[in-house]
Amino acid sequence: MVAVDESEQSMYALKWVLDNLRPTGSDTLILCHVKRLPVTYGGPGFVLTPEVIAYLEKYEERNAKNIMKKSREICSGSQASYDVKVEEKIVKGDARESLCEAVKKSEADMLVVGSHGYGTIKRALLGSVSDYCAHHAKCPVLIVKKPHH
Repeated sequence: MVAVDESEQSMYALKWVLDNLRPTGSDTLILCHVKRLPVTYGGPGFVLTPEVIAYLEKYEERNAKNIMKKSREICSGSQASYDVKVEEKIVKGDARESLCEAVKKSEADMLVVGSHGYGTIKRALLGSVSDYCAHHAKCPVLIVKKPHH
């Protein structure tokens, strides 16, 4: 299973899997994207209307479709010809927990995530998806870091 989102790091991790792990026809590559849940309460004195929530949900749906399309293109256009079965899984919620749950339900052999390379403060505030998954996923987790060149 490869976690995919709109980031360069995620797409690099997918390319890395295809080029280095070289899945075969007997393998199933699961592309998993986690849609964020719309925030219904924006803070003191700020509440989102049902119309705004519906718009945000439509945006997340379009975004998920675009991410999956781009991921499929990477799979079909990789350097070597791979005859690998590709499955798409779109789930909702917090990326950390949702990815671990998707791994469990799919009985994935491995989870691959791209590293965003956040600094200490940003990682502490946002939480590291890769760190959480490394500690909670029910399979090995491979964290792929994009080189800085």
